Amino acid sequence: MKLRICTYNIHKGFSQFNRRMVIHELRDRLRSLDVDLVFLQEVQGLHVGHASRHPNWPEPPQHEFLAEDVWHQTAYGGNAVYDHGHHGNAILSRFPIVSANNQDVSDHRFERRGLLHCEVQVPGIEQPVHCVCAHLGLFAGSRRRQMEAMAARMEHLAPGGAPLIIAGDFNDWRNRAQDLLVERLRVRDAFEAGRGRPPRSFPSRMPVFRLDRIYVRGFSVSRAAVHSGLPWSRISDHAALTAELEPAG
Repeated sequence: MKLRICTYNIHKGFSQFNRRMVIHELRDRLRSLDVDLVFLQEVQGLHVGHASRHPNWPEPPQHEFLAEDVWHQTAYGGNAVYDHGHHGNAILSRFPIVSANNQDVSDHRFERRGLLHCEVQVPGIEQPVHCVCAHLGLFAGSRRRQMEAMAARMEHLAPGGAPLIIAGDFNDWRNRAQDLLVERLRVRDAFEAGRGRPPRSFPSRMPVFRLDRIYVRGFSVSRAAVHSGLPWSRISDHAALTAELEPAG
């Protein structure tokens, strides 16, 4: 059993600096990756203004539009809510999502953040796979407290060696997650074997900063890749990350 996963900050379906609406191109590129689980950040659940300004703006929420006919199960956690809409994190899955919960880990009122946790029943794996889609804050203190909240929650919900995947935009260019999450949850970076440290993923045209992550427990990593440069840099300011996993042991 190989499990293929992707994490991607999709910038609400707009290109860098909001120059173009790219949600249709984004859907095509995601499908070309042929992955089983997709962890998405900055997903637009609703935006009345965009819908009125763009004739081809999708009618369903972005996570449902992206998942249509490919990923039959979806979960969405709206974090930032405003008068004209909301956005947050989403998980798309080829396999049954047996539970979903969104934890508010906002550290202050100017930056709304959440952790979307799903249990996914993957064929060939006896226990449900715990999946966490994260988008952490821009300030170091906020990120530390959010990672501590994530570790505490997963210690309670996914104790011991329960299979676990944590993916998303960590905004963690100083790599503090390595100390906190790896030590407390015994996860490993999916890119650790090939690079020794998290991959460069921002900006997508020529990545310099190591912001996006995939952490796993209970799996071995057979392959991991960064999808940057053209055509990806035309879609979002973040690169997409993919990994191919096999159950450990």
